[in-house]
Amino acid sequence: MMLRIKCFFVLLLLMIADTAPVPVVGSICMYILLARPRWFKDLVDRIYGE
Repeated sequence: MMLRIKCFFVLLLLMIADTAPVPVVGSICMYILLARPRWFKDLVDRIYGE
């Protein structure tokens, strides 16, 4: 449950940062889609494994 709360606040922070002229969230999403980092899969497994 604590991990979901942390993820929520990180996404909220990214939404606020995305109001800047630089597309922060889009850049991060492109990185995740293209690089497929191991940490992202581990994070998803931990969130949905609970």
